[in-house]
Amino acid sequence: MVAPSMTYAPLVVLAVVFVLIAVRRIGSVRLQIWQIMLGGAVAVFALGQIPPKVAIDAVNLDVMAFLFGMFVIGEALEESGYLARLSRALFRRARSVDGLVLLVLFGMGGASTLLMNDTLAIVGTPLVLLVARRHGMPGKLMLLALAFAVTIGSVTSPIGNPQNLLIAVDGNVRNPFVTFFAFLLVPTVINLLLAYLVLKLFFREHFHELVPPAEGLPADEEAAVADPRLALVCRASLVVLSGLVAAKVALVFLDPRVDFRLSWIALASALPILVFSPRRLGIVRRIDWPTLVFFAAMFVLMESVWRSGIFQMVLDRMDVNVLSIAMILLVSVVISQFISNVPLVALYLPMLLHQGASTREMVALAAGSTIAGNLFILGAASNVIIIQNAEARTGETLTFLEFAKVGVPLTILNTAVYWLFLAAGGR
Repeated sequence: MVAPSMTYAPLVVLAVVFVLIAVRRIGSVRLQIWQIMLGGAVAVFALGQIPPKVAIDAVNLDVMAFLFGMFVIGEALEESGYLARLSRALFRRARSVDGLVLLVLFGMGGASTLLMNDTLAIVGTPLVLLVARRHGMPGKLMLLALAFAVTIGSVTSPIGNPQNLLIAVDGNVRNPFVTFFAFLLVPTVINLLLAYLVLKLFFREHFHELVPPAEGLPADEEAAVADPRLALVCRASLVVLSGLVAAKVALVFLDPRVDFRLSWIALASALPILVFSPRRLGIVRRIDWPTLVFFAAMFVLMESVWRSGIFQMVLDRMDVNVLSIAMILLVSVVISQFISNVPLVALYLPMLLHQGASTREMVALAAGSTIAGNLFILGAASNVIIIQNAEARTGETLTFLEFAKVGVPLTILNTAVYWLFLAAGGR
């Protein structure tokens, strides 16, 4: 048995990690989130709180493989300019401010069911700012629309964001695409419409203005794709991705005995890029390696915390129903503001599994941890990406209060909608 003084070591390390994630610095040294999480994993390993074999086994290779494949696709789409071209074509269809905002919400929100929301945050920021500039709209309105779109839209898919992927892989969710859509599609559509109404309420003076007919962006802004050959390969990857997702959904109805992992979908979809693009090595070098390190370290740290037995003991002594839909949504939304949504899911998921949670509770965790990103800027990495990207490109930004002024009421509405559908058993 581990000595009592050491039993609490993982919890102490976890607390330090959470504090550092909140403040992001030690003295004058600015820390990245992946560096903090890696430091936590190294600390519990050095303190003997997790054996080497257990630490290695704790790293979920399915999740890591999926993220790698999707990061390859996302990097290639960004470098080729293909996704930017598709987005420009989408925005040209709007004839009013209402239409533009709805297209951002449903266009980017829909795309986040296949592509991770962080990818769309990177690609979408310069595009919405371009549209705002051309039509004389507030950049803040379009940045908020993009942030809410990629957050809410990604709720409906097991591959829309990292926390959903973690739940789909480790949460014993059968037929994750069908399950997520069945439970979450209708409330998510409602929440996208609510986002439109809330934005219109706070920016109502700008919705009275009609934009000029969208006859296309000026020539200097309607640039061709940066790399036509890479764009062609990206198209092939998107076709494979869409086809495999459709096949996985179809197999649920045709022959449930046949199935394949989500990681296989991502790796197979990345193959055209890895095999046929001469830029493959550069793309692999530039993918989001820090996030992969973050996930590997998080798996180790959270396994150490779980093995300490502290949370099991607390659960036994607390008179709280951790399986309550309302409790899951509340904890997910609030705690994600302090530790971010992925660590929250990694910590809460074993509790739900330990208590024998059903699929309904698992999708509630997915919904709550994801829409937490609408409350405050730090609730989702995609928010930070959008704001940093906007500041670097045009100087446009959103302050904490500007985001919260719109995000707080929207998150309350979002949470209520998911609670009504999930607690009442609606699908």
